[in-house]
Amino acid sequence: MIIGIIPARYGSSRFPGKPLADIGGKSMIQRVLEQASQATSLSKVVVATDDERIAEAVRRIGFEVVMTRTDHPSGTDRCWEAYDRLKADGVITGNLSDYILNIQGDEPFIDPAQIDELASVLDGTIELATQMATVDSAAMLHDPKEAKIVINEQNEALYFSRSAVPYLWGVEPEHWHERHAYHRHVGLYAYRADVLEKITQLPPSPLERIESLEQLRWLEAGYRIKLVDTTYQTPSVDSPGDIEKILQSGL
Repeated sequence: MIIGIIPARYGSSRFPGKPLADIGGKSMIQRVLEQASQATSLSKVVVATDDERIAEAVRRIGFEVVMTRTDHPSGTDRCWEAYDRLKADGVITGNLSDYILNIQGDEPFIDPAQIDELASVLDGTIELATQMATVDSAAMLHDPKEAKIVINEQNEALYFSRSAVPYLWGVEPEHWHERHAYHRHVGLYAYRADVLEKITQLPPSPLERIESLEQLRWLEAGYRIKLVDTTYQTPSVDSPGDIEKILQSGL
């Protein structure tokens, strides 16, 4: 079973109430749900939230919601509590080989095929999986908001960094992306249920603190992260201004 869980909290410091923001007559959370529910790989799609306003909006349009605690440090932790509650309530059987897909609640136009693309590698042996895309500009490569990935021959992550890695000796930084195949992280996560339970019990790691990237905690603990190449690029919403840009783009 593959379950899609959309973590959604009201109290974003940069954009309070973001899941309920109106985008062309529909709330953002409704748009994410409508897109995710079209993915053929998912057995169930639910919203995990700590806010009754979001929960009511989800119920009103006929989707499932799981109420979670308010003190989760990340969407990963909220996904685990939601999955655990679904098991406790008997909504799902809860096998250790289940997979949970963490679907970002701020990507209102995520393509269902992107979800299916990641789900296609979840064969029971994969512990964790996420996506990557080719870096095609120097600006993207050197943008600290974009996490870059070093991968091995099996398309498993060796390292994530906000810096441009690897360093190309003897080449001007503005030409690095022309001389080496760099990849950036695309934030759709899949966790095997038994692994998700364990990683939510790990304390923050040294590399995670330095880079502010939670994936490094998992790597430092010895878990393997499978990377799936994707060409899907959908806009995310970090601020109210991003909504205006999306509407102007014609999406």
